Amino acid sequence: MVLLANRSESRAAGWVRRYLRPDDPVARALTWATVSSSLSRGVFFSVSVLFFTRVAGFTATTVGFGLTVAGAVAVAAALGAGYLARRFGARRVLLVTTAGQGLALVAYLLVRTPAAFVLVACAAVGQQAMQRTALTTMIAESFVGPDRVEIRARLRAITNAFIGVGTALAAIALAIDTKSAYLLAMLATGALLLVSALPLRRVKGTAEAGVADGPRTTEPRRSPLLDRTYLMVTGLYAVMAMQFSLLTVGVPLWVAGSTRAPTVTVAALLAVNTAIVSLLQIWAARGARDLRSAGCAVAGAGALLALACGLYAAAAHGAIAAVVTVLALATVAHSFAEILSEAGSWTLAFELADPANAGAYQGVSQTGAALGSMLAPLVVTATAIEHGLAGWAVLGVLFLLAGSSTMALVHRQVRRAAA
Repeated sequence: MVLLANRSESRAAGWVRRYLRPDDPVARALTWATVSSSLSRGVFFSVSVLFFTRVAGFTATTVGFGLTVAGAVAVAAALGAGYLARRFGARRVLLVTTAGQGLALVAYLLVRTPAAFVLVACAAVGQQAMQRTALTTMIAESFVGPDRVEIRARLRAITNAFIGVGTALAAIALAIDTKSAYLLAMLATGALLLVSALPLRRVKGTAEAGVADGPRTTEPRRSPLLDRTYLMVTGLYAVMAMQFSLLTVGVPLWVAGSTRAPTVTVAALLAVNTAIVSLLQIWAARGARDLRSAGCAVAGAGALLALACGLYAAAAHGAIAAVVTVLALATVAHSFAEILSEAGSWTLAFELADPANAGAYQGVSQTGAALGSMLAPLVVTATAIEHGLAGWAVLGVLFLLAGSSTMALVHRQVRRAAA
């Protein structure tokens, strides 16, 4: 028993060392910044809508409109952040936008009119998009080769794990269910983001000294806006990125409105997704270390998403036990698609980019993610939720085509480079 306990403690210490205390100072700073920001996101996801409607007094329509406008702003912000990162340094942009988003979340406590809500939402969501661009640029400039994808995978595993912790903390406010509890929870979201900026202040050197693959040049060798392959891969990634809203928007609506499964099933499905992503994202990243394997990973993700769509559709019929089982299988397929898609897309975003113009390229890549996030709720509800089986079929074909087209583009690029 003592031996087993010692082994468990050793494994736990190894996990902490590997994930939370990496030797590289840039990786360590990004890790602790991610821990704090993910706690913030977990609390925010759980309480924000109730705060906006019950405490701030806005209608659901106002909240939806404001977040849609903010999503459109985020598309432009993600692109612009890449050029700012090249001009001022990715670390500075990440530091400023992280602190800025923290202040914007605190500002939600002060809004009293719909116009003010829309402005604050644009500031919060726009700066979040800029953070993602600055983060990927900082990774691109600070690490080389497969290390970049592995760092992103580690950060994503940490993100999912601590969003779960933040969600658990938010349950306290939900259980108390008072105005003061929601105000305190929203204040905590801003405070945690401000805390996440602190580790970034101490990072010096690599991320701002230049590109890891070589010295920073005065003029970029290529512009991502003229790089047709990169733009097409980014556009296809926008389609694949709609899978996130499929899980967080489409599946809850489908389970509650079109299946016999109890509503609590939604929480269980999200827990399954969080566990798979947290435990297996690094494994998936190690299988997508070059362009060819990355393209195959995205194609595999497209096929798994098509399978998941078919299973979600099938859950509309059958006894409760069968429906829940089918939904669970669909979520497992969906979750494996997610980790494969992200791993492949990260490698493509790094390896297809011009290292002398990392900021601009990562800005374009994150614009694809922002565009997918903006369009996904509309696309998912207009297909699967409105048209049932036929809508799920459309979504499945869309994901399948996006994945296979990505692989075809990448393989063509590999053949062209080898010629």
